[in-house]
Amino acid sequence: MSIAPADLEACRAAIRHGSRSFHAASMLLPARVRDPALALYAFCRLADDAVDLDARKPAAVRALHERLDRAYAGRPVDCAADRAFAAMVAEHDMPRALPEALLDGFAWDAVGRRYATLSDLRAYAARVAAAVGAMMTVLMGVRDADALARACDLGVAMQLTNIARDVGEDAAEGRLYLPLDWLAAAGVDPDTFLADPRPTPAIADMVRRLLSEARQLYDRAEAGIAALPVAARPGVYAARLIYAEIGVRVRDAGYDSLTRRAVTSRGRKVALAFEAVLRAGAVSVMPRSAVLHAPPLPETAYLVAAASRGAPRAVARADTIAAIFADLRRQDAERASRFRAGRLAGVAAGHG
Repeated sequence: MSIAPADLEACRAAIRHGSRSFHAASMLLPARVRDPALALYAFCRLADDAVDLDARKPAAVRALHERLDRAYAGRPVDCAADRAFAAMVAEHDMPRALPEALLDGFAWDAVGRRYATLSDLRAYAARVAAAVGAMMTVLMGVRDADALARACDLGVAMQLTNIARDVGEDAAEGRLYLPLDWLAAAGVDPDTFLADPRPTPAIADMVRRLLSEARQLYDRAEAGIAALPVAARPGVYAARLIYAEIGVRVRDAGYDSLTRRAVTSRGRKVALAFEAVLRAGAVSVMPRSAVLHAPPLPETAYLVAAASRGAPRAVARADTIAAIFADLRRQDAERASRFRAGRLAGVAAGHG
């Protein structure tokens, strides 16, 4: 089942405007990988927006699970991204546990979950980014556990980089991803910070620590590129280099991601893409690194198990999904209660 040309073009347009870094890296992928990857990223991007932009978070998350059900049943919602995603799933036998993990991450965002430790934050990154890395590896026809583990490393590194870059933007939206134990150790109250987010040496140090963790994972991930098809290596190298460059820009700004946003110029991306081609060529003649065989992160091990060849397919975690929906419903009920209380207070004041 191939992706219809018109649906593919719609996906390409969505990615061109919504994710410039991925669009730049995807230009180096072979068409047989790039086209289904565009379908995957367009579905993920539109799904994320569907939750972010809908005030009714529980309904939005439920709708995403219904869309996933329909895509896997071969009856996608009648829109380009869903039709293209369903075609990609059918053609590549995509393990359902991988997009399910992604939707879990969206649900965590919907309930405003905060993360007590770096490990908890990696578990979030596993869902919203490593799952995508694992799906990309499947699209390349690779089901080797070591290659999948390194792809997950790359996804977590990219997400930690995004979090480090977006501390200010997230705070403006009431979101906080910095580990709570880091904040506590620095004497920073999370709610006080969100009420008045300002750059401080303590916050800058947390951004630095996130980027340090990301750099280690970029290095681990690089060892897995040699396990990918030759034609796909430049594109993956480009993604690795372009996203890592975001961290360089944040560092050059003194780790201040509250008053400024790190941006990589188009010219620099072109230079990194050229470097990616050279490094991909060098990988082809160099012996494979022993780092390739490092175990997966504990937080991504279940994704590797779900996608690797011969592994039993993971089933949807109904208890986890039910708990997420219950939390979403509780938050909706609390908001409704506060709204009613505010109206009653206003009425009382008007009669006072």
